[in-house]
Amino acid sequence: MDLPVIKPSLITRRLVPEIQEHPIHFFSAPITPESYFYLRNHFPYPRISEQSFVLSIGGEVQRPRTFQFQDLLRMPYKELTVLLECAGNNRGLFRPKVFGEQWEGGAVSQGVWRGVALRDLLQWTGLQAAAKEIVFEGHDYGKRPDLEGKFVYARSLPLEKAMHPDTLIAYALNGNPIPIKQGYPFRLIVPQWYAMASVKWLRSITVIPAHFSGPFQDIDYMYYPEKDSDAGKTPVTTIHVNSIIQQPLDRSMLEKGMHHIYGLAWTGAGCINKVEISVDGGENWNPAVVQPGLEDAYSWLHWNYTWFANKKGEYTIMSRATDSSGFVQPAKARWNRKGYGYNAYSTVHVKVE
Repeated sequence: MDLPVIKPSLITRRLVPEIQEHPIHFFSAPITPESYFYLRNHFPYPRISEQSFVLSIGGEVQRPRTFQFQDLLRMPYKELTVLLECAGNNRGLFRPKVFGEQWEGGAVSQGVWRGVALRDLLQWTGLQAAAKEIVFEGHDYGKRPDLEGKFVYARSLPLEKAMHPDTLIAYALNGNPIPIKQGYPFRLIVPQWYAMASVKWLRSITVIPAHFSGPFQDIDYMYYPEKDSDAGKTPVTTIHVNSIIQQPLDRSMLEKGMHHIYGLAWTGAGCINKVEISVDGGENWNPAVVQPGLEDAYSWLHWNYTWFANKKGEYTIMSRATDSSGFVQPAKARWNRKGYGYNAYSTVHVKVE
């Protein structure tokens, strides 16, 4: 009799709209299988119709144009391994606690995205001199609890980020059409920015001469450092330097002897330079072995550390990463009332018996 197959499962945070967490502690492959990608939606899934395979570009452009799905397939393409992280990843770890989905580290996944560089499409249409920002609108829409009416999910990019050669209009993930839950048929992919920027189910691109002030731009996805005031708010953009201890799990019971501590590290500002591990609550730090990364600069790195636990007792294990821009993962994340950008040391507590 064959033994049953044991597999991890997505961790459900909400069903409508669907919000699911990637079981990140149980995956060591560089590419996340599509069925285990984390899911973060603001509205119910849109209905995919024939119109969904049309992408329009208009506004402050010289030659407005509508692209068919097959048009993009015929164009020169890029394939990039890109990490996507929800801005609210690890929100459940903020103290004092904040409202919102209580993610616990699994709102991050990685895949190989294929698509056309956005700037190539914009070269077809040409930009007017007045162009300032580019607005991306999805097919998903619905109500918000804080405003009257219905809204589509829409966000903008400044010209510099939109014209980066690796900002893609993607149509494939891991060699297959993008799954419906990840934005089929078109998805904007913005490497190094939190994933709220990578608009799913993309239907239109509009070049505008002013700042875009939609609710998913100027209300959500802003850092609010004050609990009861909007003073000092700033937009959420680049992914913070971060790491996660995948194994051992928090509150594990371990035997005396040799143990392999391992995990992931990533950043939106350059690349990871080093990862350090502490097994005494941050008193002392030692370098982990950082495995070579993929060719793309937008992927996480795997790291590992061998620990000889020769004494019984309770231990606090921590990891911290440093990137090529000089950013170091901090001991404490900057609190903000919407719970974005958590990147404090990854910490697990274990007991050796």
